[in-house]
Amino acid sequence: MIRGTAHLAVYDTFADWETGHTTAHLTRNGFAVRTVGLTTTPVTSMGGLTVRPDLALTELRPEDSALLVLPGATQWDAGDELAPFARTARAFLDAGVPVAAICGATAGLAREGLLDDRAHTSAASFYLAATGYAGGAHYTDADAVTDRDLITAGPTEPVAFAREVFGRLGVYDEKKLDAWYRLFHDSDASAYEVLQG
Repeated sequence: MIRGTAHLAVYDTFADWETGHTTAHLTRNGFAVRTVGLTTTPVTSMGGLTVRPDLALTELRPEDSALLVLPGATQWDAGDELAPFARTARAFLDAGVPVAAICGATAGLAREGLLDDRAHTSAASFYLAATGYAGGAHYTDADAVTDRDLITAGPTEPVAFAREVFGRLGVYDEKKLDAWYRLFHDSDASAYEVLQG
């Protein structure tokens, strides 16, 4: 039984390692994961993987989704090519559908004004400050941050990022979520038994 559909944004140079824990464990726990591109033309990840998007961004509607995931990519800092994804994130948040952004995608959301009144994090505060956004007072020096329906993380925290997604979507109860994080972040083998229980 499908618990919902998570949409993963894909574009050239997307950082494929940043969302691997998130998408793999959502799939293992009953969520469908569909990829979304600017078009359905294949894209190539930073790791050299070719991905053909399942749908174009113009086809994506918040009411058909449980989550929009935005990975980092060099394009976030190289012009406005990915700005349509940030505008879509605004539509999702306005509709009460969660958005999870990691690494450079946080800068895209900053430029869109989506971090101006929400607690958030990123690679570093000065990275977001360079966008000229107005949310610097809400920057939090943490692995990952959830404020209402927005999840943010820096590029070195794919496990903490996934934990926040799982918590927001109710993928695991609190005990199993803690065990999942201890297993994948801390290599705590004792957490495996809790996850299997």
